[in-house]
Amino acid sequence: MPGSLRRPSTVSGQAPSAAVSAKIGGQELALSEDGQIFAAFDRDSPDSLDLSVVFADGRVENKALAIAPRDWQISRVNIARRSGGSSETWWKKRKPEWEAITAARAKETDAAGWRQDFIWPVKGRISGLFGRQRIYRGEPGSYHSGIDIAPGHGVPYVAPADGVVVLARMGFSLEGGLIIIDHGGGLNSAFLHSSKILVKEGEAVKQGQRIGHVGSTGRSTGPHLHWSLKRNDARLDPLLFTGPMAP
Repeated sequence: MPGSLRRPSTVSGQAPSAAVSAKIGGQELALSEDGQIFAAFDRDSPDSLDLSVVFADGRVENKALAIAPRDWQISRVNIARRSGGSSETWWKKRKPEWEAITAARAKETDAAGWRQDFIWPVKGRISGLFGRQRIYRGEPGSYHSGIDIAPGHGVPYVAPADGVVVLARMGFSLEGGLIIIDHGGGLNSAFLHSSKILVKEGEAVKQGQRIGHVGSTGRSTGPHLHWSLKRNDARLDPLLFTGPMAP
């Protein structure tokens, strides 16, 4: 197990022999039958986290993990931040959408895609990086929770890893055409702004399978695929799973 990590990050590998459970920062790690483990923590995690491993004989081993900072794409603007409040009419429409997304992300399947090396769902110009953020006269806005890829309108994209489709619908107010895939181990991918969806909820998909077409639906200023990853409540940088995009 690593002793030093950078946020956001993942923890994966082979658990010590005879380990029956493990936690990091109080978060239960996914532990497969063959001892593979997986956990993740996000951009705003604390500077250190405790790793705790419980063995079959009752022993408990603890280790402190230092979380190193990472530089983010931060822009400071001399304008006031717009109010984030929403009208009652807006929330009446948005609430069922939010509840559908929350319920989908909470679904657990027997998918094992979390154990694979992820591939890019589509290749193209990177138009938005994870963690990008604006500071409005000293007040931070919300940071960009995924990566934006702009290959052109209508270009098909694929599943980055095996999984089960837990949400596949058009017409969301912000996300437009939205697909969420559960990769198992608490890890899921969301794909936003699709012009066309090629899969159905409950469908098992394989890595590299076409699942949708890039679009500009929902709240979008141009055609692109917004790809975000979460493990439980931790928002993760897709680059952690793919590495840089090859030509």
